[in-house]
Amino acid sequence: MKTTSTYQDYKTDVANINKIPIVSQLLDIVCLNTGMGFAAIARVTEDKWITCASKDKISFGLKPGDELKVETTLCSQVRRQNEAVYIDNVATSDTYAKHPTPAMYGFGSYISVPVYKKDGSFFGTLCAIDKEPAKVDNEEVKGMFQLYAELISFHLEAIEEKERAVAELNEEQHIAELREQFIAILGHDLKNPIATTRMSAEILMKFSKEDIVKRNAALIKSTSIRMENLIDNLLDFARGRLGEGIKLNKTKDFGKLENILEQVINEIKTISPNRDFSTNIRIENPVNCDPNRIAQLCSNLLGNAVTHGSQDNPIELEAVCLNGQFKLEITNKGAKIPKKVREKLFEPFYRIEGEEPKQGLGLGLYIASEIAKAHEGNINVKSTDKETVFSFVMPAHN
Repeated sequence: MKTTSTYQDYKTDVANINKIPIVSQLLDIVCLNTGMGFAAIARVTEDKWITCASKDKISFGLKPGDELKVETTLCSQVRRQNEAVYIDNVATSDTYAKHPTPAMYGFGSYISVPVYKKDGSFFGTLCAIDKEPAKVDNEEVKGMFQLYAELISFHLEAIEEKERAVAELNEEQHIAELREQFIAILGHDLKNPIATTRMSAEILMKFSKEDIVKRNAALIKSTSIRMENLIDNLLDFARGRLGEGIKLNKTKDFGKLENILEQVINEIKTISPNRDFSTNIRIENPVNCDPNRIAQLCSNLLGNAVTHGSQDNPIELEAVCLNGQFKLEITNKGAKIPKKVREKLFEPFYRIEGEEPKQGLGLGLYIASEIAKAHEGNINVKSTDKETVFSFVMPAHN
């Protein structure tokens, strides 16, 4: 009769049936309304009969995961013929009185109704048995079982759809993580050769006596600085997407902050030799911050000003610490930024419509805003017909 449970391939079907919130109550009602002592939902295939859920009041002995030899069940007939079976009394049935299945399992009354999935495929049966005869071959019981079979199908489809959606989401998240890990690893591995390139260019600029060598070395240096900035933004974006966020290494050494901002300005001047800059850096009080991150923020804002500012007017930078706040303000005389564009400026990969791809990855302002948030500060932008001002403000003692 019952075989050893070998339902590995059908564990999901068994689990999904038992995720249906009403399945236990449904089987209770089947037993109550028919007077039968055993009710079950079975997964039935050409070669398998597996108990998914059961209500056993007569010690029939089947629990979820248990199998019967499918060829010994009437459910196999239901699957082949796509027709329900209702037996009031096996002993008086012209069809089943001498059938081997009732004799094998010792039942006197029986119901088996097919359960179809939404796509029309056969899933299994809703069945009930009892040792004694019962009045089940009537329209009331048939209607109830048909309704319950459809209800099982509806819930099963909803659960399977949810499982598919979760699986697809997990796969997409896994692919996204792999992609972002690849970006992070690639960016990290690129930084060393770029640093070497930059250092070699500086050596050539310092020791070479030929003007053409110095000019090309300066070009190599400016290009390597730009590449380093792009890679830093990529790495920060990848880390943020992987949940690490912007990491800070804070210090109150305001001298270091001032020096590193000067360094950033000199690097931007190297990259943009034809642009004029007006700077005012007055940091006379401690600022609890990560100087390198503030420098990265400054570099991104300056790079944006170089790209979009007027070629005929200087870019203005002011960095001051007053009244318990550190403020970095960068002004350019470029075209006015429309309000709808300002609202999206700090989104990743955002580009102003019509902007050429060579202008960058579209991560600079996004990374700058994330650095500001990490310092409990914020970046605001004001734009008029005369000028555009980006202001970064943070508490000096956060």
